[in-house]
Amino acid sequence: MVSGTEQRRFYGVVSVVLVLDLATKLVAEALLPRYVGVPVVGEVFQLRLVYNPGAAFGLHLGEYSRWIFMGLSLAALFVLGSMLKTTRKGDWLRLYALASICAGAAGNLVDRVRSSRGVVDFFDFTLGALHWPTFNVADTAITCGAVALALSLWEEGRQHELAPAPEVAPPAQP
Repeated sequence: MVSGTEQRRFYGVVSVVLVLDLATKLVAEALLPRYVGVPVVGEVFQLRLVYNPGAAFGLHLGEYSRWIFMGLSLAALFVLGSMLKTTRKGDWLRLYALASICAGAAGNLVDRVRSSRGVVDFFDFTLGALHWPTFNVADTAITCGAVALALSLWEEGRQHELAPAPEVAPPAQP
């Protein structure tokens, strides 16, 4: 179970990432032309304002996508909150991973609630013929948090494998 200090750090990370995500989206909407790339590093990295009514990689579930993805985001936040409660004291990697994922999910949820246009995306990368789907700070936090969470779970599994088996006492003789 995480300590009070760890909970404060968790909520601190969530707050910083969420504010950064929402602030950058507001700036993108105020300053960037819609669908027109503004080169930062030539054609490789551009800022391009787009609205994603679906999920990652353009996954779309029809006219009810917005509501379905809102529900999925809320469910994910509930599951992540449960994972936080069971996080071992001192497991900083898992703590920061969960905070990043929660902040990203909350940031994209705010977009879905405030506008039917969808999630605000603006980072755009292209390398030759390869074009990565446009994304935002929340997506970056979710991705980095998911990788960190996978590493934390993998390390926990390794520790269980390496732990000595519990000794079993022989049955008492009558």
